[in-house]
Amino acid sequence: MVIKNQGADIALEIGGVSTLEMAESLFEKKMDAANLSKIQKIKTEAALLKIANAISMCEPDAVFVNTGSAADRQFIRSLALQKGEERPLAMVNHTLHFDLKEEQGRILDRTFYVANEGDLVSSLANKMLRQNALRDIREIMGGIMRGKIMMVGFYIRGPAGSPVSNPAMEITSSAYVTHSAELLYRNIYDRFDEEVKRLKHFYTNIHSEGKNRSEDLPNARVFMDRSYQTTYSFNCTYAGNTLLMKKGNHRFSVDKAVYENRGNELSEHMFITGIEGPGGRVTWFAGAAPSGCGKTTTAMAGNFFVGDDLAQMWIDAQGSIRSVNPECGIFGILEDVNHEGDPKLVKVLRNPGTEVIWSNVLVDDAGIPHWAGHLEDIPPKGINFQGHWEPGMVDEKGKPVPMSHSNSRCTLSSIALENYSDEAENPKGAETRVITYSGRDSNTMPPVWAAKTADEGVVIGACIVSAATATEVGATGVKRAPWANAPFIPGALGDYMDAQFQFFGNPRIAPSKKPVMAGLNYFLTHEARGGDGKKLLGEKRDVKVWLAWLERRANGDVDAIETPIGYIPRYADLKHLFNSIIDKDYSEDLYIRQFSLYVDHIVSRIDLQLAAYAKETNLPQKLFDILNRQRQALLALKEQFGPVILPAQLDHAAAQ
Repeated sequence: MVIKNQGADIALEIGGVSTLEMAESLFEKKMDAANLSKIQKIKTEAALLKIANAISMCEPDAVFVNTGSAADRQFIRSLALQKGEERPLAMVNHTLHFDLKEEQGRILDRTFYVANEGDLVSSLANKMLRQNALRDIREIMGGIMRGKIMMVGFYIRGPAGSPVSNPAMEITSSAYVTHSAELLYRNIYDRFDEEVKRLKHFYTNIHSEGKNRSEDLPNARVFMDRSYQTTYSFNCTYAGNTLLMKKGNHRFSVDKAVYENRGNELSEHMFITGIEGPGGRVTWFAGAAPSGCGKTTTAMAGNFFVGDDLAQMWIDAQGSIRSVNPECGIFGILEDVNHEGDPKLVKVLRNPGTEVIWSNVLVDDAGIPHWAGHLEDIPPKGINFQGHWEPGMVDEKGKPVPMSHSNSRCTLSSIALENYSDEAENPKGAETRVITYSGRDSNTMPPVWAAKTADEGVVIGACIVSAATATEVGATGVKRAPWANAPFIPGALGDYMDAQFQFFGNPRIAPSKKPVMAGLNYFLTHEARGGDGKKLLGEKRDVKVWLAWLERRANGDVDAIETPIGYIPRYADLKHLFNSIIDKDYSEDLYIRQFSLYVDHIVSRIDLQLAAYAKETNLPQKLFDILNRQRQALLALKEQFGPVILPAQLDHAAAQ
């Protein structure tokens, strides 16, 4: 666990501002009359000291206080264009941002938790001792904002008034980062003090892009100081490394859930969406998937959209699981987003009326953005993050140069989406009845299966395996992705796992409110099921059917086939849902290929998990018990039916 306020506060140690009087004196030197008047309305002393120490450390020429007003937002947009961090596109209120070509994702190798001696830090993360982090930050961040304007914004991660929302400050010299924050988060300048007093904490994020040069990237860093709930980021621009209200503060929120409110609260890498069922009922889902694995697509498949990336969850007094989205916007991956699979999002992106920041896409001579997989005409030439591009270009190794980076993004406010739900701003949260876990799994698990117990549902989350995606610089191959949250778990993995078991097994959850916990996988390929080629065995839009089946399952409308890994759908139910939900015929042959259990693949996957988790310390024993029980049951079925077990055989075995 982490102990608050342990060791030197790095911002204070470098900045040296220890009193409110010193802070006020510094504000008078760095702010004009208008901004001084704005900062004087903030009364939270600890926040004012953080701001003052950031000023003293980074030495900006001036400080701009962003209240979220129309005038302040326009100043930020204009500054982003003036600095060249963004450039205008053909459509009104659409701008383009390019990250450095070597920084197109999270720089995990240069991302560290600031650790005190004896701190337990996740085995899946990097740490740096406090004195070494202090040295790096002092050396590189000291004076980094000379010649620049520091921008300070006051936000909340979640609806104001929610018991699990988290106030946060964003302090940066990047107008692009501040512009993104205004689209993605709720500016609460007018009630920041009130929310901090209510929740008794706030997060601080200090960032500078520096000179924004490739040669400085080896000295780029992202630090997360858990003791003081402060992040430091420098010499980088990609939003995942710089807009630290997102994943940096998500890490602090994971800490808060695990160590301060275990069993009652969770902070997850999950979408939140509502599925409309028979009779107009709405069933709310929260679902985890690693970045780049279809989380936005799945969220947008819902009838009522709340969020596509993060979820704060808790158990209310009535025994329901409630979820809120810390964000109010989308920082969405564009690759393979198209009219066919993502019509609601594409409608917003291709029509005027919405403010959008595009990043790392191709822009043609007419100022129109393009991206891989958009299923539109490809322009004859354009500019992307690498420079000039035209079809057929190859790099120095002879490999084709894609027209856009596979981690190209769009940033926009969620309110622009036609299926955006008012529930997103409800501080009481959405009553969550289905929890899903998924990854890029081409050959092992079926498209959907539901856990038999809450503990087995936790194990589904613990055992996510996914092909690496472009969201992390240098990531390749297939890797474990526990709960799709592994990069954001600060403490010991055993503590986080125990928190999951305690939360979903909490007796405070009313029996009628217990969620269906399930696995999703719509990345199965033809070659994995007896066919040829790597094409998907199905279509992106099929996810609507998998979600619809879970919605019916949560409400007791459909039966299922019991298997060692959980419950799978019956063919008749899926055939009806395919026809009624997406007007598509669904053959029994396809059903058999998708839902047969390929025992050797699944057992191999279980063995991978058992071996990996055996290296961890203090893990709950029930994880190993469940995996071993599933393994033995699968091997027993293999003895009876062979290595590929058909749904009918599974049904027969369950009935015996």
